[in-house]
Amino acid sequence: MERKEWYLEYEIQKNRPGLLGDISSLLGMLSINIVTINGVDEGRRGMLLLANNEEQIMRLESILQTMDTINVTKLREPKLRDRLAVRHGRYIQRDADDKKTFRFVRDELGLLVDFLAELFKQEGHKLVGIRGMPRVGKTESIVASSVCANKKWLFVSSTLLKQTIRSKLIEDEYSAENLFIIDGIVSTRRASEKHWQLVREIMRLPAVKVIEHPDVFVQNSEYSLEDFDYIIELRNDPDEEITYELVEQNNLFQNSDFGGFDF
Repeated sequence: MERKEWYLEYEIQKNRPGLLGDISSLLGMLSINIVTINGVDEGRRGMLLLANNEEQIMRLESILQTMDTINVTKLREPKLRDRLAVRHGRYIQRDADDKKTFRFVRDELGLLVDFLAELFKQEGHKLVGIRGMPRVGKTESIVASSVCANKKWLFVSSTLLKQTIRSKLIEDEYSAENLFIIDGIVSTRRASEKHWQLVREIMRLPAVKVIEHPDVFVQNSEYSLEDFDYIIELRNDPDEEITYELVEQNNLFQNSDFGGFDF
């Protein structure tokens, strides 16, 4: 029988020497292996476990519930956020009202890149939006995540180096294995109808599409925020407000007739 991974997270109620050793010994007696262990929050510890069957996990849960030194907060099949929390030692912040919106600050770029790379590895259509002020690291994080996911990235519209607005792709660029990057402001403010025809073709591909400034993109197109699978918010600090007036003013070459690539 194939062994199965589980995620265990517990909150320490009474911290004492040997607590982790006791739990490790219990797992050993139940023939459950520890794959990874780390602190995931203040006073909380997370573990990825490997068990032969669900009965082992049920027995583990019943024993842990009798312990007054810990309080089990999660015991389930691991989700992506669980795996990343154990790997990085902290949980990704998610919007309480909109479960598909995830928040990061610039100090967490490593965690963001890892999160996006895991999303990009998944096959099929995926639409990801990224909000953030200029020079906070949006495009750089997308490119780094593409490298980690072994994906070829293509700028459909961008201002990373110079303003890029594409109106066609060559044949091999239509591959579902590629990752397409669209700047919502550049596409809606400067692009031609040919560019939008290309955007619609790309949106129909069973591939990953990442759109910077998704709010501006949906305001000026037939798409809506409901079409997005994930929304990422990247800030310099947790209290920074993302305002599009400043974003549009800082959009490189927006009002220029030269200095860009349009092909």
